[in-house]
Amino acid sequence: MTITTVPRAAAAASQPFQAGGVPPAAVSFSPPHRSHFQDCVSLRSLCHRRLCWPAAPFGAPMWSSQPPRTGAVPMPSGMQAPPRMFGMPPTNSMGQQVAPVPPVMGHSPLSTSQIGGPSKIDPNQIPRPTPSSSIAQFETRQSNQACIPPPATGDFIVRDTGNCSPRLMRCTMSQIPCTGDLLSTSCMPLALMIQPLALPHPNEEPIQIVDFGEGGPLRCSRCKGYINPFMRFVDHGRRFICNLCGFTDETPRDYYCNLGPDGRRRDADERPELCRGTVEFVATKEYMIREPMPAVFFFLIDVSMNAIQTGATAAACSSISQSIAELPEGPRTMVGIATFDSSIHFYNLKRVLQQPVMLIVPDIQDVYTPLHSDIIVQLAECREHLEQLLDSIPTMFESNKVAESAFGAAIKASFLAMKPTGGRLLVFQSGKCLCIAGFYLFKCNKALVKSIGLRNDGKLDDRSYWITRAASLSVSLAIPFVYPRMISIHDLTSKEDEGSIISATIPLSSEHISEEGIYLLENGEDCLIYVGNMVNPDILQQLFGTSSVEGFSSQLVLQQFDNDLSKKLNEAVNEIRRQRCSYLRLQLCTKSNPSGMLFFSYMIEDKAPGFLSYVEFLVHVHRQIQTKMT
Repeated sequence: MTITTVPRAAAAASQPFQAGGVPPAAVSFSPPHRSHFQDCVSLRSLCHRRLCWPAAPFGAPMWSSQPPRTGAVPMPSGMQAPPRMFGMPPTNSMGQQVAPVPPVMGHSPLSTSQIGGPSKIDPNQIPRPTPSSSIAQFETRQSNQACIPPPATGDFIVRDTGNCSPRLMRCTMSQIPCTGDLLSTSCMPLALMIQPLALPHPNEEPIQIVDFGEGGPLRCSRCKGYINPFMRFVDHGRRFICNLCGFTDETPRDYYCNLGPDGRRRDADERPELCRGTVEFVATKEYMIREPMPAVFFFLIDVSMNAIQTGATAAACSSISQSIAELPEGPRTMVGIATFDSSIHFYNLKRVLQQPVMLIVPDIQDVYTPLHSDIIVQLAECREHLEQLLDSIPTMFESNKVAESAFGAAIKASFLAMKPTGGRLLVFQSGKCLCIAGFYLFKCNKALVKSIGLRNDGKLDDRSYWITRAASLSVSLAIPFVYPRMISIHDLTSKEDEGSIISATIPLSSEHISEEGIYLLENGEDCLIYVGNMVNPDILQQLFGTSSVEGFSSQLVLQQFDNDLSKKLNEAVNEIRRQRCSYLRLQLCTKSNPSGMLFFSYMIEDKAPGFLSYVEFLVHVHRQIQTKMT
């Protein structure tokens, strides 16, 4: 490896952004994935449509359907029916609702003998966002009705039968109020969680691509809504009515088809845009203000002491190596790479060089980039050098004692390097950040304390990070962020016949923690392993290669030893990392040091100063409900 320190005088001056030029690239602060505790249905008559560009570089039991809704009996002349919510019991001839069967309060886990009476709560029956051990098979529509989607806490396989997948779109309510007054009265939030590029399950069918040719997708001439299964064809198929605005359009001659006895087009099941809830339309040139940008990927890797010791650097290099192996080698696929600790290291990957050349930028207060060098090059030209570099980076920095991380400066320098081409910046970072002028940075190794973003006793930067992070998460990743998952790992070998070894979760209460056990808690970002004070030394030897954890670093590098328990723990951690699309930093916690307080701060069902315990809160809510009912 050739190492060169680049002085400012040798760096090419950055040019101002010109109108019509390439805009700066967007930053992704975590490995990308194509990515509300209420289990909701997609809105009725709601489809999801995506556009794809023609020059793209990359090519449990069955869930039952909702019963058909019974229409309301016509009202007598001059009498108007009161508004009701979709899915509520139908009204009779007098406009009165047909009362549902009342619940049996004595069998409720929250039942009480009387208002203010003693609690009869079974802690094992209270609601929690626990994952399911089985994989649900889910059809989006059955019998011309939208189906209630499976819980976001479990794994499921979607079959698109007319509504979009809940991975792509979830509603916060399963029943939509007819009026704004009803919505206000319900005090429930009405919103959609939309993730257009969410990763599908490996066993799901790929999204269908529809190409209408140079004319582009068929759309409503008034509201520009795209053709979808809920647009109704009339007049023997010669016209269609938009389901969004109600406007009637003429059917194009080359899209005409006769209607069947049921009023549907005879070719509806053969056209994905007429029978699928999600399709991708090939976009024409009218949708583009410029030619598609090249596929540029710039990898920024933390090589500080913390990242090296925790194994984050090695994991990042391994993940990048696996990813670039699947990238096409077309002339439009380009890559670049940089590493950073207290300084920034760019790499020249040109094929004409015998080996990659490291270019060091030491000035992090006023960063610059060696633009005269070939930092971003075609993948076909540098694949061999890139693979060689990724293999050697963990070894190159294995003795690094630099604890500081110039995260903000590295981001800015990467922006400058990508300015001519644009692209995607992928950042692999661990540890604390330096405060760099012009950047609002947060501590990336913080563990959240009882959903700190929702409390008023936490630090401002912690709460700001929590809220910002939670707002950008998908539903499945937001759940552990608010209610982490905890499992016991001292008895993993006994769970072999219980399905997935990470499905047997433990409630987040200290009463479920034994000092003779070892527990793993993860929130999608961090993974804490708590070791009790009275754990069998043989178990410690199997898991950690030592009979005592005294003197162990809190930053844990998990190793795999030649025994079943160690193999099971590694399998569990790797499975969690796969589900979360995150490396998950490991931290060892014991009661004798502050890390133990950090672990128990996640026991959100416990009582805390100024807060009720979870059971006490449920009793309080239940009594409020009973008071309103009497």
